[in-house]
Amino acid sequence: MKSSIFLLVIFFANFSGADAQSSSIFSTKNGAIDGYDAVAFFVVSKPVKGKPEFKYEWNGAEWYFSSKDNLDSFSVSPLKYAPQFGGYCAFGMSDGEGHKAPTQVNTFSIVNNKLYLNYNIQVKEHWKKAMDSNIVRANNNWQRFK
Repeated sequence: MKSSIFLLVIFFANFSGADAQSSSIFSTKNGAIDGYDAVAFFVVSKPVKGKPEFKYEWNGAEWYFSSKDNLDSFSVSPLKYAPQFGGYCAFGMSDGEGHKAPTQVNTFSIVNNKLYLNYNIQVKEHWKKAMDSNIVRANNNWQRFK
């Protein structure tokens, strides 16, 4: 247990200061949230890769969708579907100073109709242990770091 916490501390230390992402949206060469369809998490409850023909620019990032219906839903109400904290790690954002850490789509959770992503499954498990308080801390930190 202590080694797991130590590894998390080391991990998040690597994402502070100059190494932190400057964008308000976690994006890779594949687009926002690594090219996955943000609406699909809500509609089919799993990660679905978006397609280039269903691309939408929002908040400085390219978002991809698996269908025109999903693209249309997102374009009408992006804040309803976009992941919290710009798609950065929910647990990382809840950590003391807040960290913009990358995420994996298989770590998704939908809580109170909001999409959350985490760095990996192990980090997601730590986040879930105190999810409500982690969300409050992450929301506060996000206001400073977005």
